[in-house]
Amino acid sequence: MTFWLRPAFVLRVVRRFQRVAGFDRAMALASAALAAMVPLAILCGAFLSHLGLHDVADHIVERYGLTGGGAQAVQDVLSPSAGADTGVDSLSALFLLISLLSLSRAVQRMFEQTWDLKPLSVRNTPNGLRWILGLVAYLAANISLHAVLGRGRYGLGAALLVAPLTGAFLLWSGWILSARRIGPTALVPFGAVAAALTAVYEVGATVYLPRLFSSDASRYGSAGAVFATLSALFGAMITIVGSAALGREVHDELCRVRRGERPPDDEVRHEWEQLVQDVRSRWHTTARHRPRRLPGRRPHRRKT
Repeated sequence: MTFWLRPAFVLRVVRRFQRVAGFDRAMALASAALAAMVPLAILCGAFLSHLGLHDVADHIVERYGLTGGGAQAVQDVLSPSAGADTGVDSLSALFLLISLLSLSRAVQRMFEQTWDLKPLSVRNTPNGLRWILGLVAYLAANISLHAVLGRGRYGLGAALLVAPLTGAFLLWSGWILSARRIGPTALVPFGAVAAALTAVYEVGATVYLPRLFSSDASRYGSAGAVFATLSALFGAMITIVGSAALGREVHDELCRVRRGERPPDDEVRHEWEQLVQDVRSRWHTTARHRPRRLPGRRPHRRKT
């Protein structure tokens, strides 16, 4: 742990995250995912309703234990109105396809920037279409596993079982969206890190999202479900972008170790000692300039 968490390596990860404009990239991914997932969820919910099964809105309500205004807001946004025509015309199908392709290109740009590849843009559309099919299959498997396993305590069991599936899907995503320019071996650290961090995020979301949905629904009504969903997607995309930056640097570090370029133990120890000394120096400087209070006296408050 002292080797992987040493200051020099952590700084390389932070620089990699800043180089790809991590926060901006995560927001772009979250916005693209929202634009694609909402119409996809509505169409899938209409199809499942025709089969007599729970739609996507019901699954979200059950998975996160939503009640009250939060549950109603999700139903209003994702469930088709009673008596409404749930058929899919050519224009709706085209809009959904464009939204999904926009999401695939946003994920593609993340891999290209993280691994310093030349952008392919729309030339990679055939691989983008393959990725969309894989995404739909992954979401279906994810929903099925959570439905079978139930909520449990914080959804921990489902999150642990879904983690390998998530890692495999993200590894395949990097390989297919990079037009096979990134080898599977180079993506293994990213897949492993993303699987672990995504599982942690899912457990945290199980605790936090019900409060977020209820709070936003009480303030903004049905639109609150959209705001809460965007916030949840942004957190998930920050996790994925950060995992990509960390996975890239872990792979590069492992390649250096195989070439015999591992830093000596005394250098790693020196980095930690220097960091501890800097922290202590700043702490003593802050404490020295902190105003002292005389015993038994309260600070003077200005009357207003």
